[in-house]
Amino acid sequence: MKPGYVYIMSNKNRTVIYIGMTNNLVARVLQHRAEESHFTFKYKCYDLIYWEYFQRIGDAIDREKQLKNWHREWKWNLIKEMNPDLNDLYDEVYDG
Repeated sequence: MKPGYVYIMSNKNRTVIYIGMTNNLVARVLQHRAEESHFTFKYKCYDLIYWEYFQRIGDAIDREKQLKNWHREWKWNLIKEMNPDLNDLYDEVYDG
């Protein structure tokens, strides 16, 4: 059983969010920061502001689809529950 993550990246001013799914959160955030994603390069979404862990990758895929269909306000409320100050959470997930 392969684990997975759903994550949300944002730009410095917190005006844009990007929702994604991966099986390696640290590596994926580094890819965004290295501008390997067209969307994050265009909108400068380099900060990890939210993430969820799932024991099964299929559950992460389902959750990503669900979140992408949510209203913008619902997404921001979810983010602020975990991260009220909208800080970059990368240092919390990086164990190196």
